[in-house]
Amino acid sequence: MQRRKFIQGSALLAAAAVLPGCAVKNAAPQNNRLRTAHIGVGYQGMEDMKAIASHPAVEVVALCDVDAKALAAAQALHPQARTYADYRTMLDELGDEIDAVLVSTPDHTHAPAALLAMGMDKPVYCQKPLTHHVSEAREMARVARDRKLVTQMGIQVHSFYDYRVGTQLVQSGIIGKVSTVRAWSPKNWGYDGPPPAEADPVPEGLNWNLWLGTAPERPYAEDRYHPGKWRQIMDYGCGTLGDMGVHIFDTPYNALGLDVPLTVRNECRPPTGYGFPEHNVVTYEFPGTEYTAERMTWVWSDGPGAPDAHPELELPNSDELPDQGAMFVGEKGRLLLPHFMQEPRLIVDGQYRDISAEITAAAEALELGEVIRNYETESPKHYHQFVDACLGEGQTTAPFSYGARLTEVILLGTIAGRFPGQTLHWEAGAGRFAEEEANGYLAGAYRAF
Repeated sequence: MQRRKFIQGSALLAAAAVLPGCAVKNAAPQNNRLRTAHIGVGYQGMEDMKAIASHPAVEVVALCDVDAKALAAAQALHPQARTYADYRTMLDELGDEIDAVLVSTPDHTHAPAALLAMGMDKPVYCQKPLTHHVSEAREMARVARDRKLVTQMGIQVHSFYDYRVGTQLVQSGIIGKVSTVRAWSPKNWGYDGPPPAEADPVPEGLNWNLWLGTAPERPYAEDRYHPGKWRQIMDYGCGTLGDMGVHIFDTPYNALGLDVPLTVRNECRPPTGYGFPEHNVVTYEFPGTEYTAERMTWVWSDGPGAPDAHPELELPNSDELPDQGAMFVGEKGRLLLPHFMQEPRLIVDGQYRDISAEITAAAEALELGEVIRNYETESPKHYHQFVDACLGEGQTTAPFSYGARLTEVILLGTIAGRFPGQTLHWEAGAGRFAEEEANGYLAGAYRAF
């Protein structure tokens, strides 16, 4: 696969083929107001809408969802907003009446919807992981850069107090240069079983064709895809690694100044071609940065019981590890960063060290003010940052230039799951693996719908 075909293969079709002939329309925010359109308003989409609408400058003008029940619930909060089932129709009809677009759909629709909006010069807030394919991530970063668009990936914890302080501590050298990061989540967004044997009736109010979107056509199955389990299935989600991995990778990835890996290896069951493995141990090797050793190893574990016991994960006093989190292993000690809303803990020579003074100093350096431990207070910050940037005030901290690289790392791990036990070598400049067979999973064909 040549690099040009890799970049253009699926991502460009999202803007060109999904809505042929859509006029490019753009309007700057009027009277210091930001008129938002929301694609996907169920579950996380509903939370995204509430958080963005809590900004006093936001006016929600359009809502879109393939599920009539989710759409009705969102409209009850914003009765003045126009409603749609098809995002293509919404963007075509309301182009110059929209200032910014939020995309909160299942992963496989992130890029098709976001690229279409970006092609109309709309700032976009898109949920994590940024895309379903590596090709899409690179294309979204390119379009955002070339069109100079305000963008933000929906990784809310990126703006939380504990994660920002953790980044500051690592970069201050509190544990010296880092050689290894171990990160884990016991969540199970995998599925080791077979595809459903029979089709079920599509629920009333659900447009199954629009839900599938650009993904391959498949019969509806009760309790398998919509609304809750699509993350388990390769055609729609990115597994546990794509869900929790993005959150838990974020701070170490950002703190250590990492880019994309040199190699990736996934220890998991053989691929079924349908669901992601329920248990994964993914090992990345990264080139060194100013905050790491010459080579940096990253080990991700997920699934019930994760992580397996390891000396680098042992805690003083035989304490139990937090349910989810990351451990930095440095030349001076280890730093534990639980997920989420807990302060980092320093471990040196097998004992906890009091770093309350260092944490306070880090918070002061970041001008964070008081320590906050309330999710409802912390969460809107990330969204409001996007709104402010759209209005010309400040910048986002997780733009697509950052989100695309982080997503690429994650997606390389899911691709490695198709070649269990094999080390894959990533050639970042060429945007391809040295192992030719793996390159077939960097992009996907879009279905016309």
